[in-house]
Amino acid sequence: MTPAAQVDGPEAEFGTGLQLTRVRPTADGRHEWWHGAGSRRAAPPTAPLAAHVPRHTAGARLVTPEASGAGLAYLADGPHSAAAWLRDPRPAARRLVAHALAAAGTALRDLHATPAPTGAPPPALTRLRGFAEGTDGGDGDLAAVRRLREHAVRVWGAARLSTLRSWCAEVAAPAPASTVAPASGDGSEREGRDGHGLVLVHGFASLGALIPPLSRGPVALLTGEDLGAARPELDLGWLLGDLAELAWAVPVWGEGPGVDLPGVLLDAYGPGADRELAARAAVLRIAAHMRDFAAYCGWSDELADYTAFIADLIDEEGRRAVPGGATTR
Repeated sequence: MTPAAQVDGPEAEFGTGLQLTRVRPTADGRHEWWHGAGSRRAAPPTAPLAAHVPRHTAGARLVTPEASGAGLAYLADGPHSAAAWLRDPRPAARRLVAHALAAAGTALRDLHATPAPTGAPPPALTRLRGFAEGTDGGDGDLAAVRRLREHAVRVWGAARLSTLRSWCAEVAAPAPASTVAPASGDGSEREGRDGHGLVLVHGFASLGALIPPLSRGPVALLTGEDLGAARPELDLGWLLGDLAELAWAVPVWGEGPGVDLPGVLLDAYGPGADRELAARAAVLRIAAHMRDFAAYCGWSDELADYTAFIADLIDEEGRRAVPGGATTR
C-alpha cells in the first residue's frame, strides 16, 4: 500500500507536543490520517513492528501505516475518531461508537494471538514506568513532569506509588501458567508460544485511534507506532481507561440510559480476559495520559485534579472501569 492520492487541503488538523495529526480526504472517497512529530517530540514517529500485525482480522481492520514525509500515513473510511463521535449528543452517535468498540474488541483478540517478536513493552508503558520510578527522561517538558511527580508523591503517598509501579510490571510480565487464556477459538494457549510468554499488543488502543466509517467500510484501528510486548489486558485497559476518564471528566456523558460501552468491548473480546488486570490497566492508561499531558502540553492546574482522581482509582483498583466490578471470566 502506498499513501493515497489526496484531494484539496486538510479536512482537519490537530495535535499536541507529542503528535500532530492531519486528516485529508483521498481521491477515492477515503481518508488519510497522517501522524507526525509534535512540537515537543524529538524524533518523527516510526512503526518498527507493524509488519507483525495480522493482515486480516475479524471485526475492525488493524490499519498499519506507510512512511509519508516526516511521518506515517494510515488509510481509513472515516474522518472522525470514536472520541470525536462521543462528543455528539445524538443516541445514534453512541450506537456508532458501540459498534466500533465491538469491532475493536474482536480484532484485538486476533492480534493477541500473535506472539510478541520482542520483549520490549509499548512506549507509553515505558514512559509511565519511568514516571512511577522517578527515572523519567526523553523529550518533552521534563520540568513539568518532575513537578507533576513531586505533586503525585505528596497526594498518593509511597504505598500508592508502589502499587502503580507493581501494576506496570504486572501488565508487562508473562501470565502465570495457571491463568493463561486461550489466544483464539481453537483453544491454543498464549503461554510458551514465544520466548517470553507475552503477546503482541497494540500498545495505545484508544478512542482517538478508533475510526468508524463515515458510511460504508470497516471500522479502522490505527495500529503501529505503539506496538510492543505485554499482557493482552493492557489493550483492553487502555480503552476502558479512556471511557472511565471521559465519564469522570464529562459527568453528563454518563447520565441516563444508554449503551454500556465497556460491556460492549469486553463482550466482543470474549472469554479469558482477566478483568481485574484490565481494570488495573485502565488506571495505568489514565495515569499515562496525565504524565504525557505534562510532558507534551506543559503544567496545568488541572493535573492536580487528575492526581486526586487517580488516587481514588488506585484505592479501588480501577473497578469503576469494568462493568459489574472486576472479575475474571
